[in-house]
Amino acid sequence: MKEKRITLFCGHYGSGKTNVAVNYALWLKKRHERVTVADLDIVNPYFRTKDSLPLFRAMEIGLIASPFANSNLDIPALPQEMYAVTDDRGLYAVLDVGGDDRGALALGRLTPAILEEGNYEMLAVVNRYRPLTQTVADTVEVLREVENAAGLRFTGVVNNSNLGGETTAGTVLASLGYAEEVSAALCVPLVMTTFVENLKEALTGRVPHPFTLQLQPKIQ
Repeated sequence: MKEKRITLFCGHYGSGKTNVAVNYALWLKKRHERVTVADLDIVNPYFRTKDSLPLFRAMEIGLIASPFANSNLDIPALPQEMYAVTDDRGLYAVLDVGGDDRGALALGRLTPAILEEGNYEMLAVVNRYRPLTQTVADTVEVLREVENAAGLRFTGVVNNSNLGGETTAGTVLASLGYAEEVSAALCVPLVMTTFVENLKEALTGRVPHPFTLQLQPKIQ
């Protein structure tokens, strides 16, 4: 996949989009000097990009996040710094977008400028092993709600199907048909199949568009 200046990762709760976004930012930093992660997941989910702040600082990756991230407050807030994503065209931005249509509404404030520039990817992160996205129909329904709220259409699918620490090579392989069907239903390509480093040997050459992940810690 050819990287665009703005890459948005959207998916239902538990899809793992935040971890994918963090890993993509690390990959992007190897190719571009100025990289920033923007956390638009303002509905206070369990995992936050802010949990990776020490890593971002070490790698000189910027982070724009709600002032209420990692708090017990559920107050939608879009910091003014977020507009650097669209205003600063020398910046490569990775956006972690909310887990449902309510979370995607915040993205709507940036949508006109994103569309005007036209240098973006909006990627649907899917996990067939989550309760509300186990079928193609249910997954597509959730993703269409996100599209409508955001005012943007998906341009690709990321297959992040996993069972956490119980994930095996077979877990990933069994999800390929599902991911391809979601891709076909959305009429966009499957651009990435993710798995953790310890499955790399077992899955090399067996999955389309492989992307190896490091798991990010949850700061309590």
